[in-house]
Amino acid sequence: MYVSARSDYALRAMLAVAAAARSPRPAPGGELVKAAALAESQAIPLSFLQGILLDLRRAGLLFSHRGTDGGYALARPAAEISVGDVLRAVGGSLTSVRGLPAEVAGYHGVAAGLRDVWLAVDGAIALVVDRTTLAALLTGEDDPTPTARDGVGATARTPVVDPVGGA
Repeated sequence: MYVSARSDYALRAMLAVAAAARSPRPAPGGELVKAAALAESQAIPLSFLQGILLDLRRAGLLFSHRGTDGGYALARPAAEISVGDVLRAVGGSLTSVRGLPAEVAGYHGVAAGLRDVWLAVDGAIALVVDRTTLAALLTGEDDPTPTARDGVGATARTPVVDPVGGA
């Protein structure tokens, strides 16, 4: 998995909008946040951010209001929006192989087993990003790190071993 600047910026923007929704006096659906304020607070180029916000709106994660009092707000509660939702909205597939989604990777001969590896990597990434919500990131709840109990890399009661540094 490669986390592009676009994906990183999208998550930072969504977290900023989600934090505004938790303000003491939020508007219906949350406090409206202007694109310029998001860009400034997160150090994101405004022109780049505007394209990202459009993708997030098209994906149904944000809604926008035009005008001098306009801005962006979450389309759903932060507890219902996962990191995976945001990543897919701005980047498509979570894992790519030679620029294509892992699902379409095709191999033959001795390399035929690689497709299964890439699909397993994609599944492990999805496990983490789909269970981590914006709300959890804002509150610091839920450790998104996969462990043996998640079935990632080991069976239950088996520690996940770091191949370089030990357990």
